[in-house]
Amino acid sequence: HDPMPIPSSHQVLIPSLTQIQPRRRLSNMAEMHGRQQNDRERDDDTALERPSNAKVWILASRPHTLTASIAPVLVGAALTSYHHSKATPSAAIGDGRGNSNIAALSVAWGAFACLIQLGTNLHNDYADFVKGADDENRVGQARATQKGWLTPRQTAGGATLCLALATVIGLYLAHIAGTGSDFYGFDGTSLFIVASSVFNAVAYTGDPRFGSISIGYSGLGDIFVFLYFGLVATLGVPYLYLRSHGNSESPLLLLLGNHLFRRAFHAAIPIGNLATAIIVVNNLRDRKTDVLAQKRTTAVRFGETFARSEYALLVLSSYAFLFVLAKSTYEDAWILPLLSLPAAMPQLEAVALGGKDGAALNDHVGGTARLQLLFCLLLVLGVNLSAE
Repeated sequence: HDPMPIPSSHQVLIPSLTQIQPRRRLSNMAEMHGRQQNDRERDDDTALERPSNAKVWILASRPHTLTASIAPVLVGAALTSYHHSKATPSAAIGDGRGNSNIAALSVAWGAFACLIQLGTNLHNDYADFVKGADDENRVGQARATQKGWLTPRQTAGGATLCLALATVIGLYLAHIAGTGSDFYGFDGTSLFIVASSVFNAVAYTGDPRFGSISIGYSGLGDIFVFLYFGLVATLGVPYLYLRSHGNSESPLLLLLGNHLFRRAFHAAIPIGNLATAIIVVNNLRDRKTDVLAQKRTTAVRFGETFARSEYALLVLSSYAFLFVLAKSTYEDAWILPLLSLPAAMPQLEAVALGGKDGAALNDHVGGTARLQLLFCLLLVLGVNLSAE
């Protein structure tokens, strides 16, 4: 028998290459197909995650925060109606247009306050993103600009529209409150409130295009919220009512000598405290990412313990001040907000006593806002009961 031929190295290599190359091509095709599939799945996931345009704008405007604007207006309207019902014909101010006038002023003032709030929220969504405070490490609720659902230009445009509408309503109210001796028929105090409210809506977060001015980033946000979401929001309807009925005294003189304005001021203090408590828990939650963005809120400046103690002081003092309010009016029904104290306990336990931190505080930002709303609604009920 002939010996079995031994293939040469060239003969061995050629079959091997012809076997390997098709396998390699198949492997490359499979890998490419896998990448394309992953890209399609990622695109599908992104499409599924993005809400509809309407929901995106609702998310960006944060309508759940509007309770902080509406609740003080309701209290101011109730106090004004109480004052009007208690006034005798000889002591009543002005032409006696009555509760219909109060309702109209309340609706207009409430619309102004809500538009300022919406403008502030939208500008905050825009500015926190461009400043780097809202990034992939954010622990709070989703922000439309940071998620890429809206462009910075869109959110800034939405804020501008809201603030423009607020300005129109504010000028209308300033004209109603004005007299012939005022600034071209416009009330000077009202004009200041309108202008400063619009300015603060932008300055709260600031805008990189206009320098480094920022109320929130400098740690003054707590004071701003107390003043504008407490005092100004509550005193708005009583002040407009008095001015539209012929009282031309300055706010300081009204505070010293007018029963309605002084009582509204007393009511505004606990309301402002609870409004401030909302921003305190928000800043407590965000303090770690705020440090990276150089956002110097009180929680960043003074630390976690300070923020938790501030929250406790604001909430508890709101209930304590009810007794001052009741004593100044001799109306026991005005302490009715004490019934909301059980709703405050879970918030105090989680925030003030250090029970929760980070993203776990999300529920208590909304929980504190709901507490303020309940507090105000019970106060409105107490005022209405005492008016009967």
